Amino acid sequence: MEKNLTKSQLIELISQDSGLPKVETELILEATINRITESLIKGDRIQLYGFGSFETKRRASRQGRNPKTGESIDIPEKTVPVFKPGKQLKELVNKEKQVSTKKNLLDRLKEKLLRSR
Repeated sequence: MEKNLTKSQLIELISQDSGLPKVETELILEATINRITESLIKGDRIQLYGFGSFETKRRASRQGRNPKTGESIDIPEKTVPVFKPGKQLKELVNKEKQVSTKKNLLDRLKEKLLRSR
């Protein structure tokens, strides 16, 4: 069953999972999205091991057709953002094998955060 998850719903879920207030969670999510966007604009590749990678690809110019008129049109070259899922994410989505649950991962991250303070 398909379900769309909005940004505000994602913030709510992350806030519940992490125990952080919604305001802090929203700031962290916004900062993450901004940093990924800025890196992609510069042409950098962002690798999140186990999750996937973000990068840009260049699409060559090509000929297309106007669907209303059938007229041939030139589609210019452009750069597009691309997400490639990591092996662990693919396995979780396809349920190919058991991988550490989200709670175990969150617990490990919380412990690491507490140790670093």
